[in-house]
Amino acid sequence: MVIAQQSLTQHTDHGQVAHEWASVCQRLQAELGEATFRSWIVPLVITNFGGGLVQIAAPTRFMKDWVATNFLDRIRNHWQDINPTIDTIDLIVRQVATPVNLDAPQTAPSVMSDETEIEGSFIGSTLDPRFTFDNFVVGKPNELAYAAALRVAESATVQFNPLFLYGGVGLGKTHLMHAIAWHIKKCHPDRRVIYLSAEKFMYQFIRALRYKDTVAFKEQFRSVDVLMIDDVQFISGKDTTQEEFFHTFNALVDRNHQVIVSADKSPSDLQGMEERLKSRLGWGLVADIHPTTYELRLGILQSKAETLHTVVPKDVLEFLAFKIVSNVRELEGALNRIIAHSTLVGREINLEMTQDVLRDLLKANDRRITVDDIQKRVAEYYSIKISDMQSSRRSQNVARPRQVAMYLSKVLTSRSLPDIGRKFGGRDHTTVLHAVRKVEELMASDREFSEDLSILRRTLEV
Repeated sequence: MVIAQQSLTQHTDHGQVAHEWASVCQRLQAELGEATFRSWIVPLVITNFGGGLVQIAAPTRFMKDWVATNFLDRIRNHWQDINPTIDTIDLIVRQVATPVNLDAPQTAPSVMSDETEIEGSFIGSTLDPRFTFDNFVVGKPNELAYAAALRVAESATVQFNPLFLYGGVGLGKTHLMHAIAWHIKKCHPDRRVIYLSAEKFMYQFIRALRYKDTVAFKEQFRSVDVLMIDDVQFISGKDTTQEEFFHTFNALVDRNHQVIVSADKSPSDLQGMEERLKSRLGWGLVADIHPTTYELRLGILQSKAETLHTVVPKDVLEFLAFKIVSNVRELEGALNRIIAHSTLVGREINLEMTQDVLRDLLKANDRRITVDDIQKRVAEYYSIKISDMQSSRRSQNVARPRQVAMYLSKVLTSRSLPDIGRKFGGRDHTTVLHAVRKVEELMASDREFSEDLSILRRTLEV
């Protein structure tokens, strides 16, 4: 019996369809198990219903054929038990899926009404609406990463593959990842995007292995236009997950589909990652986000205060930008705390109130300086890699910063000379002593060098 396709809302109440489909799905979920249900049933969408016909859309031909072979009879039988007037279940291929959050429980797939957006599909972790390009404060430490992210998001063709963003905790990597996803969703709604953390990627893969459903996993992740993996360092040491990610990465790049990855270190510095994967991750554009400068932190605070429609005295913003240097999340959290305190208690925002409310946070930021802190700050100041501190390179542009870091480690920490030497690639204590004496000589004879060292010391003692 052939029935012409009809609009879903012309012949039946949308609520009735949703109720019947939810009942069918509840039965299927009990029969098939969670993993199979999420892989094969959740992506389906009801597009037409009426006159005994149910039309169901699958996002890919592969999925449509698999559902037709393995699940169509069950769907038909369950629906006929609920509504005996149904006599035809028609499967089609059509990109109509509404956004799906892989990290949230799904009780039933979607029913498409006249109001349903059908322009493409977004799959993955929930995006934060605050994390857009408009809300990202650009400064020298992050300008390359921002420009690269915006270029990839705006371009209809693959510019850099992969785009690899890296930087410390709370410096804006996740913000840029969300911004890219939002921009693509807005400007290229036909492109299928998956954004999720490497941890969630691993959990999805483990679940697929457990339920022997890896075919669906591969189809899902290798058929998208843009794959975005946040905090890829999480799969370091996870050999099986790395293997799957490696093949997924290659499959997408071979098809010229965009891959975007973030991590806390550059590809070459990722410990516990296979060499071939580190090599692949460094293929495209590697853009780092440096620790924030005072100017950037102040700009972030000013932007945040404007967003919250709150007038915060200039000296308070400057104080926060000067004292809280660890990361942007902590910086914004501090501002949120003083504004909330002012709103709830009715206390005027001033410097005294700020110091009182943030006493615990300010104390934490006055923690003891470590050799790692010194190496990081000196490497940033002289624009070299942290790994150069432990390397055997002897060129002047590396050797001098290394000596400066050794000197500061001697005067700002309680570490012994042998301990400091071990932190610098296993060097002998006499090497550290020589570095200390050399820096002291330069401070006495070179005014510019002395001023640079004073600046570095102040930034560490803040």
